[in-house]
Amino acid sequence: MRNDPYLSARQENFRPLTPLDFLDRALRDQPEQEAVIWREESWNYRQFGSIVGRLQNYLDEISIKSGDVVSVMAANRPEMLAAHYAVPSIGAVLNSINTRLEEATVGWILKHTESKLLLCDPTSAVIAKQAADKIGIPIQVFSENAEDGFNILTGTEIQLGDLSGAIKDEWAPIALNYTSGTTDDPKGVVLHHRGAYLNSLGNVLALDFGKLTKYLWTLPMFHCNGWCHTWAITAAGGTHVCLDRVDPALILQALHEQEITHFSCAPVVLYMLLGHVATENFQPTRRVTVATGGASPTSSLIENMEKLGFDFIHLYGLTESFGPTSLRLLSQLEEKLNTEEKAELLARQGIRHTTANRIQVLDESGKDVPWDGITNGEIILSGNTLFAGYYRNPEATEAAFRSGGFHTGDIAVVHPNGDFEIRDRAKDIIISGGENISSLEVEAVLHNHPDVSIAAVVARPDEHWGEVPCAFIELKQGTTPTTEELRLHCRSALAGFKVPKYYIFCDLPKTATGKIRKVELRDQAKIL
Repeated sequence: MRNDPYLSARQENFRPLTPLDFLDRALRDQPEQEAVIWREESWNYRQFGSIVGRLQNYLDEISIKSGDVVSVMAANRPEMLAAHYAVPSIGAVLNSINTRLEEATVGWILKHTESKLLLCDPTSAVIAKQAADKIGIPIQVFSENAEDGFNILTGTEIQLGDLSGAIKDEWAPIALNYTSGTTDDPKGVVLHHRGAYLNSLGNVLALDFGKLTKYLWTLPMFHCNGWCHTWAITAAGGTHVCLDRVDPALILQALHEQEITHFSCAPVVLYMLLGHVATENFQPTRRVTVATGGASPTSSLIENMEKLGFDFIHLYGLTESFGPTSLRLLSQLEEKLNTEEKAELLARQGIRHTTANRIQVLDESGKDVPWDGITNGEIILSGNTLFAGYYRNPEATEAAFRSGGFHTGDIAVVHPNGDFEIRDRAKDIIISGGENISSLEVEAVLHNHPDVSIAAVVARPDEHWGEVPCAFIELKQGTTPTTEELRLHCRSALAGFKVPKYYIFCDLPKTATGKIRKVELRDQAKIL
């Protein structure tokens, strides 16, 4: 039958997969449904479609064409969300830039992408303009004021055409995101329409998004396109509640006033919330699902957040996998366990996303590790929700895609029930006297100390041992534990060689998504 010409794909039974189809559906089937809330304003899907249309028209006016790169440097606001639809709808590629980057890196990205336009918000305008001027590309600054800037939030209503119909190839690039540079320049991760569509649907299924979903944007949209939630919430017909800065008071206010159902963040944001709740009389109005990633939630964090009405889902993924590729949530039976047992399970990265194809943990010989929860291997991904490659970097692309899969660099074990659990990043393993030390294991012990808010452990060079663990610690307000107290605490739970030799109390440097900047900590550790 496969060779029968009358049974092949044709215009009537095949359309390229693209997340733009989600907005097409929302505009047709629920135009009056609340789509976006920002500050004191809200827009239904029909009105949001007009915002997308105004940006689309502007891009047409300045001759942005299919294949061009359009860069956006903005916080979580309606225009940033609209760019996720307007830019790819004309065949262009969206390049979202971290708003916390310095001018030199922004300029490097603009030059590397060969961007044709930089859009930004007022808070990023100074650095954005400096970088754009040096590269020589045009810049537009978003403004909600019709008189003083580039305003697409108001204006003539626009009836959008068939957005998804403009996409002829589902493998065409939809986004170009840059990973953090460590010892090398950032790498440009090229994402395609097909993967964005599939991973968005995976998010809908994993997080149970629906028409009643009110998603609070604490996760930056510029971070891997908000883990594809920029498209997933629209796919579900839910409401995007935009928060343009991560502030505990604003988050708690939104949770209460907007009756938020979901939000995503790194655990560090949750620690910030708990610190604020301690001084405020916060009363939850409903249960809220929190999708967290980047670090495992501790037992104390789970216990305190559950009291406030938060349910945890632990996600794992990378920019190269369009965001989440696996999840761990508690079953009804597991919900009855004590807090320590829940934390042990939620520390795991779980099982693969519905739309991810394969997650393997392989040893150095390329064989699956036994499901014993002990044997380490590297996480290898393969399937439809992997990136196309690194832009203008074939060497890095070939190095990442080898032996039939994408090598993540994450070291993990597989438990008897099939859950996998990250033990460390390959680059974060501390090798002391020939023994491997997981920085995550040491951090978990430190997080169990009542005075520790956040801990990060890195390798410090040592003449005798090669490397030794060095702990950087952010304390809870009003606490003053001594180094010896923390050392004794670690000795009670860790083998002697795993106990940190150095303890530094400080505010930890963090990325825009709340992850600890371990590169900076390693540099500090070297000069102690």
